[in-house]
Amino acid sequence: MSSPAPDALLGPADIRELASALGVRPTKQRGQNFVIDANTVRRIVRTAEVRPDDTVVEVGPGLGSLTLALLEVADRVTAVEIDDVLAAALPATVAARMPARADRFALVHSDAMDVTELPGPAPTALVANLPYNVAVPVLLHMLATFPSIERTLVMVQAEVADRLAAAPGSKVYGVPSVKANWYAEVKRAGAIGRNVFWPAPNVDSGLVSLVRRTEPIATTATKRQVFAVVDAAFAQRRKTLRAALAGWAGSAAAAEAALVAAGISPQARGESLTVEEFARIAEHAQTGA
Repeated sequence: MSSPAPDALLGPADIRELASALGVRPTKQRGQNFVIDANTVRRIVRTAEVRPDDTVVEVGPGLGSLTLALLEVADRVTAVEIDDVLAAALPATVAARMPARADRFALVHSDAMDVTELPGPAPTALVANLPYNVAVPVLLHMLATFPSIERTLVMVQAEVADRLAAAPGSKVYGVPSVKANWYAEVKRAGAIGRNVFWPAPNVDSGLVSLVRRTEPIATTATKRQVFAVVDAAFAQRRKTLRAALAGWAGSAAAAEAALVAAGISPQARGESLTVEEFARIAEHAQTGA
């Protein structure tokens, strides 16, 4: 594999020059904050443990900072970009800065939430700087849609990173924590300062690592059934599970019966349960619940 030129990655001046040439102004609506620091994107690639045989999918590549760093290491990179102008420009940026790797790059011009297939080999890794406003749904959609993704590293708002990686009993443990844990072992993998972005956001960012479970959660319930319990439990997180799951089960008594059958106290709250315990509750739902 030929090594790219040392200056192949984008620096602050390159980012602003590209943005100016394209008439791009980062929009809050799409949560756009472009990474302008080459050391940061290389750190992300290292932390993601991207390998030379990986096919990486990247969501929201923007002007291509992280894309180029991924192409330095991975076998292939497929980027999913919703923005018309950015999607049109990215292949040219890759061709200009890494001509020897351009044939290893593919672009999908789409909303990531609508993507159900990708060109080329199945992705083995997901690495992305996710827009803050859609980070959790996009992450869960990609994990659900592409079971071949073994390793994921996403950069998200620090608060979102904390929620995704939270353990049962934590104040920030909730729906994103449980659903992410259904697919993967999740952990915080570092912090990212504000000054590596343009424009600098008003919040800190964090890295989250997700390594897909080699064995899925052992349960006879479907994912949809388990997630329905999770959604109900946290919709009224201050209530006991007996009360919070009453609507889901059909009545408080039916909820209590399911909880007791699952070996879980009806007085417990959702924030104390593991994903495996939510699955047990789903297994004991009464027919027709």
